[in-house]
Amino acid sequence: MNRSQLIDRKHEVIAELQRTRRELERERGKAGREGRVRELQARLDWLMAEEGRLRREIDRARD
Repeated sequence: MNRSQLIDRKHEVIAELQRTRRELERERGKAGREGRVRELQARLDWLMAEEGRLRREIDRARD
């Protein structure tokens, strides 16, 4: 991927991070949703790692 594609992907990941955080907050307040909360937390962890990886790739990729 070139730098602009990496940046576009990073923006997609950030948007998904925001959506996932909102959903996680909604689910935390509901009884019997512990499995979904764990699933969302795992997704959030993966997305944060992906954002960090993309940042490093963007720094290395110079157009």
